[in-house]
Amino acid sequence: MSANIRIHPTAEVSPRAHIGDGCRIWNNVHIREDVTLGRNCIVGKDAYIDFGVSVGDNCKIQNSALLYHGATLEDGVFIGPRACLTNDVRPRAINRDGSLKGNDDWEVGKILIRHGAAIGAGALVLPNVTVGRWAMVAAGAVVTRDVPDHGLVVGMPARLTGYVCADGTKLQQVDGQWRCPACGWVMPDPT
Repeated sequence: MSANIRIHPTAEVSPRAHIGDGCRIWNNVHIREDVTLGRNCIVGKDAYIDFGVSVGDNCKIQNSALLYHGATLEDGVFIGPRACLTNDVRPRAINRDGSLKGNDDWEVGKILIRHGAAIGAGALVLPNVTVGRWAMVAAGAVVTRDVPDHGLVVGMPARLTGYVCADGTKLQQVDGQWRCPACGWVMPDPT
């Protein structure tokens, strides 16, 4: 690992994880084997990143966030405190015969968080979901289906309530166009 990487002494980082230059990993973080963490990422206190998770460059994973096997984060993704990216479509502890489930007794559901998207504090993203580029998932939302690029979703289950600019400002609909009141950017027709 590069000397430009800071890992708190209480963090548990697998020697089989690839940690990019400029990363900062804080106390009590657990990063499993075969994780890829891009350059300049910040992983906050008590976060857990399961085996095989892929994280792009310049991502921020806040305190106590949980990213399970099957999750992929593109560049510039924000994961809020206590957010959870799940992976089991039909969770059970045991098989029909009462035996404890093992690695071969379930199917991983994938999650893709696209470039620049933000997952709010305490949000839950269920398996087999894609959150689009620059989309925003509100705090506490439960995402059960795909979120479009720039989409703003809230609630349980999460529902589309509008769109956001890359800077996070909610877009306003003016003359049939979605426009950012802060910078003037106009979103191409989302339909």
